[in-house]
Amino acid sequence: MKSPWLIVLLSASFLVTIGLGIRQSMGLFLTPISLEMGSGREVFSFAIAIQNILWGLSSPFFGAISDRIGCWKVAAMGGGFYLAGLLTMAGFVTPGGMIFGNVLFGLGLGSAGMAVTLGAVSKIVPDDKRTLAIGLVTSLGSFGQFALVPITQLLILGYGWQVAMISLSLVGSTIIAVSYGLKAADDSTTTMVAESSLGKTVIHAFQSRDYILLVAGFFVCGLHLVFITTHLPVFLQDNGIHPSIASWSLSLIGLFNIAGAIFFGWIGGKMPKKIPLALIYLARTIIIFAFVSMPITPASAIIFGAAMGFIWLGTIPLTSGLVVTFFGPRYLATLYGVVFLSHQLGSFIGAWLGGRIYDLTGSYDLMWNINLAAGLGAFLIHLIIREKPIPFPTPKMA
Repeated sequence: MKSPWLIVLLSASFLVTIGLGIRQSMGLFLTPISLEMGSGREVFSFAIAIQNILWGLSSPFFGAISDRIGCWKVAAMGGGFYLAGLLTMAGFVTPGGMIFGNVLFGLGLGSAGMAVTLGAVSKIVPDDKRTLAIGLVTSLGSFGQFALVPITQLLILGYGWQVAMISLSLVGSTIIAVSYGLKAADDSTTTMVAESSLGKTVIHAFQSRDYILLVAGFFVCGLHLVFITTHLPVFLQDNGIHPSIASWSLSLIGLFNIAGAIFFGWIGGKMPKKIPLALIYLARTIIIFAFVSMPITPASAIIFGAAMGFIWLGTIPLTSGLVVTFFGPRYLATLYGVVFLSHQLGSFIGAWLGGRIYDLTGSYDLMWNINLAAGLGAFLIHLIIREKPIPFPTPKMA
């Protein structure tokens, strides 16, 4: 085939679509699983928090392994993690079963998720198509949310949450076969050469106030995203909104993010990246404030999903672009990996603290206020970032 990179691109897009689609469906299981365990909402929220932190911790690890043994092998292993994790949750309806199942699922996100798939795409796609290709793979992850969330809700309502979970495990297992489509990237002549140790690279980066500010800002992104995907469905149901509307609100986040991610990737090349990045956090703050301040209705739930969706993952091309501005592309995998870990720490807090606060107070009001304060803080943080290169020290000649 004249363009093997096209097969890699399509395979990577499929992997991200399925993986993120299943991940964004997890909030729909919060109520039925919590009711069956009789444990309140904190236990399953904590399990999802563990999933997110393992996703962040394992992504750089699996990325390094993929450079040694091949992206397709690591991604196929991720399909096995998805299958095992979802079946564990369906079969062992206990706090331990939920936590262990989410541990496996988190490892699946790390091994068959963005780090490995985008690594494969970067190796083989021609230079003039690379940025567009990565943006396409990222945006298609949102299509999985749009497609799988309402289907999952229909399965839960029609056949019960365990049948829905088993069905998702079978969907996830298709990754094992499709991963082979990444093999051409491993066979390409492109090689990844480490030019600096991980320790030295990170130490240098953390000597920069601007990089630290970027890391702190991305923590807020994770806090927002995972609190909403985990707790929005039950928040809406608590306010008398039918579960089908809740699932459509989540799916519209995915649909509108397809356009939003492409738009912010484009505008980041037209103006200083910190400006649209800061405005994304300000817009989130305004949208959340308007949503929780007005009566919760089916219409407001749908509008909230669409509005948040447009600015949902627009942070990714802008944040990674700032890393390149600071340090150049050579260290992007390592330094963006650290920023992403901060995002997942925020995800952990968003998933767990939301359930904890609800169980303590019987309301999400305090957690919504935390999200508002964090969004305003992230807006101010990004405004004071100095968008200029931070070169690595030149080694002294002997």
